[in-house]
Amino acid sequence: MKAVILAGGKGTRLRPITYINPKPMLPLINRPFMNNFILWLKLHGLKDIILSTGYLPGIFEEYFGDGSDLGLKLTYITEESPLGTCGAVKNVEKYLSCSSFMVFNGDILTSLNLRNMISFHKKKKADITISLTPVEDPTAYGLVPIGKDGRVKEFLEKPNWEEITTNLINAGTYIIEPHIMALAPEGENYSFERGLFPKALRNEYKIYGYVSDSYWLDVGTPEKYLSAHYDILDKKLNFKFPYRRIMQNIYIGEKVKYSKDNFTSGPLVVGDGTVIEKGAKILPLTVIGNNCHVSSGANLSASVVLDNCEIGKNCIIKDSILSKNVKVGKDVKIEEKSVIGDNTTIGKNNVLTAGIKINVNSKIVPGGITF
Repeated sequence: MKAVILAGGKGTRLRPITYINPKPMLPLINRPFMNNFILWLKLHGLKDIILSTGYLPGIFEEYFGDGSDLGLKLTYITEESPLGTCGAVKNVEKYLSCSSFMVFNGDILTSLNLRNMISFHKKKKADITISLTPVEDPTAYGLVPIGKDGRVKEFLEKPNWEEITTNLINAGTYIIEPHIMALAPEGENYSFERGLFPKALRNEYKIYGYVSDSYWLDVGTPEKYLSAHYDILDKKLNFKFPYRRIMQNIYIGEKVKYSKDNFTSGPLVVGDGTVIEKGAKILPLTVIGNNCHVSSGANLSASVVLDNCEIGKNCIIKDSILSKNVKVGKDVKIEEKSVIGDNTTIGKNNVLTAGIKINVNSKIVPGGITF
């Protein structure tokens, strides 16, 4: 069975860290999110994968090549203009052959058992199977009420509380029989959620919901990006850490300079070639990228710091994200879900809090912001 990954979005909710990094290629525990994603597909026997890209498409192929190093076959198709979720699949239809295929949203972190979902689809002889997951607040998602046999009754896109009859949402993984794609228009911006699925239901095709309470997270905002790291570090889903474990739940890369006094307890991760000076403290739920430098007196907690960052003396970095090549002067505080874009320099004595976002390539003068 072939797989299509929808990876063409601009990741606007994650800006500024997605201005020069495609969202699916953002690091997750210091490896691109997409790297973890396609290895998850491989684990379930899906080795022929089509990536539908749009924004900064060259970065995907530059990193993965043809996929042979990973034991996969990767095909890249770039949308000339946005085509929507279903339009993107229609755009790659000729690569799918005449057999059932799977579709994945490229920003979903999940532990869904794909083999079980495929077995369910075949058993039901479904035309379409949609993964469903329960959520506490269904109003922000597309709801999918189903009958006792799992057959879909209707589709409700982002309903108000009065319309809610279920807490099951569309979880963004589909199995589709090839004849269904004849319902989709050619070359148009067209969605599964508002277009193809309701149309197929009206035409009485067999659509089933595969319900799973497995881990599921839409990694689409800075808060969710941090949560994805926290949940992996807390081992809420299976994840193969790319580094050796030196202490309980503390994982360190190659050629890292550190002392055990830098750490109180895990979970935390430090990437290859990073230097942590004596007197710096790396606290739980922190992920530091490759080739970073953390100066003495700095205190990092519950934060994600990407590659090639420099943290000055006596800084406090808490519950925040620093993208690549960020330089932070001494005595700087960055807290409360703040996000710093790539290639930014922050002078000494700045205070960045309350979810402030600093754009890429910025230069903040000493003491310029006390937010």
